[in-house]
Amino acid sequence: MLDVRAGDVGKLELLFDRHHRALFRYFLHLTSNRAVSEDLVQEVFFRILKYRHTYQPGTRFCAWMFQVGRNVHMDHAVRHKAEVALPERGWDVRSPGAPPDLQAQSRQEAALLRRALAAMPPEKREVIVMSRFLDLKYEDIAAVLKCEVGAVKVRVYRALRELSDRFFALCGERAS
Repeated sequence: MLDVRAGDVGKLELLFDRHHRALFRYFLHLTSNRAVSEDLVQEVFFRILKYRHTYQPGTRFCAWMFQVGRNVHMDHAVRHKAEVALPERGWDVRSPGAPPDLQAQSRQEAALLRRALAAMPPEKREVIVMSRFLDLKYEDIAAVLKCEVGAVKVRVYRALRELSDRFFALCGERAS
């Protein structure tokens, strides 16, 4: 990124090749729309090019990129105010060799989990996506959210607890 910041914009292609898939997955989990997610990825890299002078040496590029991505997503959400329905694909927890009844149960639980996550407030859904689906480190999430690592841990814990409560409410069971 330092080369891009210094004016070697050709290096942006290398950054795109390395990071666009993770950014796409992030947006797909937040928007549930492949076309919108692709557009948002493009917008992030456009903004990276446009605002390359704001990148601070010593900052992890991934954290900075996801901060730009978060801003792009928030701008998009304000413009579109769309409801989120999480994607059906990418959440399949079935084992190919499992009995059909267990496969059906897994599909049903995955659908309930998608519904529970979709019903959560965006800020809680976002920390779950970053920590559990993108496997970002808490330090990187803290940089994206501009808060302390301890605050990220608390947010993730509370979001997971709420997700659990919502999931078990949908199942008609009590969380343990």
